[in-house]
Amino acid sequence: MKLIVSSLSQIPIYEQIKQQIKEQVFSGALKSGEQLPSIRMLAKELKVGVITSKRAYDDLCEEGVLVSHQGKGIFVAEISAESVRDNHLQLVEEHLRDAVSLAKQYGINETEVKSALEKIYKEINGNERN
Repeated sequence: MKLIVSSLSQIPIYEQIKQQIKEQVFSGALKSGEQLPSIRMLAKELKVGVITSKRAYDDLCEEGVLVSHQGKGIFVAEISAESVRDNHLQLVEEHLRDAVSLAKQYGINETEVKSALEKIYKEINGNERN
């Protein structure tokens, strides 16, 4: 598992850890049942406090992304295909939200945004066939 955190980011370090672990789980880079570094080991590797790594792991356990087995360690939870799809859809929606905000900022209306999205879909689908 490779994580990169920055104290210069406006995003709290525990959130950076959470986001990167989730990305790796939902992309398949981390597999169900795979053991993660201990809280102390993660803190040492990232040069962060133990409380920071514990908070990230605890939050991910609460979200069902990780499971903790007392005395054994932290493991990637069994993630259903539906959960993976829901996560991917959530990521797409976040990017679309950003795009719509940008469009509004530039005075581009909903019809124009939908037209641009349809155009992009056609371009990408056309490129996939070639």
